[in-house]
Amino acid sequence: MPRKSPYVLDLSPEQRQELEARARRYTLSYRDVMRAKIVLMAAEGLDNDEIAARLDTHREIVSKWRKRFYEQGLVGLEERPRGGRGASFFP
Repeated sequence: MPRKSPYVLDLSPEQRQELEARARRYTLSYRDVMRAKIVLMAAEGLDNDEIAARLDTHREIVSKWRKRFYEQGLVGLEERPRGGRGASFFP
């Protein structure tokens, strides 16, 4: 039985326009395009399992980005700094 997400998304016209532009953009990174598509499909009322199947990804990924957008809006779709030791390159 599919799970129903508690994070129901209702997009403003500006948010929808921005997300549709991101989803169509060829020069944007793949991860940003996928995040935009996830949010757009979630706003259409699709559940996480259906979105994951359509985009060939995992339900947990869909759930993560749906929740971040619900809590933070467009800012939540941006990459966060990662913990741990920074990359070091030796010449």
